Amino acid sequence: MTSAPGDVPAIEFRDVVKRFGDNVVLDGLNFSVAQGDRVTLIGPSGSGKTTILRLLMTLEESNGGLILIDGDPYTHEYKGKKWVEIPEKRRRQVRRRVGMVFQQFNLFPNMTVLENIIEAPMHVLGRSRKDAIARAEELLEQVGMTEKRDFRTTELSGGQQQRVAIARALAMDPEILLLDEVTSALDPEIVADVLEVLRDIAKNTDITMLLVTHEMQFAREVSNRVLMFDHGRIIEEAPPEEIFTDPREERTREFLSAVVSN
Repeated sequence: MTSAPGDVPAIEFRDVVKRFGDNVVLDGLNFSVAQGDRVTLIGPSGSGKTTILRLLMTLEESNGGLILIDGDPYTHEYKGKKWVEIPEKRRRQVRRRVGMVFQQFNLFPNMTVLENIIEAPMHVLGRSRKDAIARAEELLEQVGMTEKRDFRTTELSGGQQQRVAIARALAMDPEILLLDEVTSALDPEIVADVLEVLRDIAKNTDITMLLVTHEMQFAREVSNRVLMFDHGRIIEEAPPEEIFTDPREERTREFLSAVVSN
């Protein structure tokens, strides 16, 4: 699903710059993601893909440019002739629209599966325990983890922990879901289970998804647009069938050839 012409993008980067010391990771980046889009970022390590997700989670601050969520400035806005930081309260309100699933599962080891999922909805969204549990149980069924409801997360396999992490992100009812190499820490035999959960989400919800992955077949199946990054810039963007079958840029062909051969 994509937005109709004139609709406000779910995500928009305008001339965004991110530096780590002298290293320019994002160099005047411009791109947008329409509401309901499933966009995959591909490219070599260090090309800026994960940095984009971390900026959207406010885990990193940009050095310039503007990031908008549903048309609302996310961290800074331009007033008069200077950049002004968005007040923290307003930033948190916008931030609630975004959820993320990380490479490492980042679950609370001292809590059960259920407690991990209900913690944020209760304390951040102000939901009652009863409502938070009801939503958590729906999500545990969706990700195939109902029987592990009362297990400690340390008792779970990596694949099971990642499915709980997906449920935890969805429990906040985000409009946008960010996925950062969510299978990279998993054993190969359980990658398929996690990808199937994400395929189900893509098929049966209208959530906007921005993915970083090296699972090219998965990207081909769930994306409606793929962006190829190199040195902090988008060098090619196209529908998945086009970019995976007949990429325009030689750098894209080299990257895809290396990924597939590995």
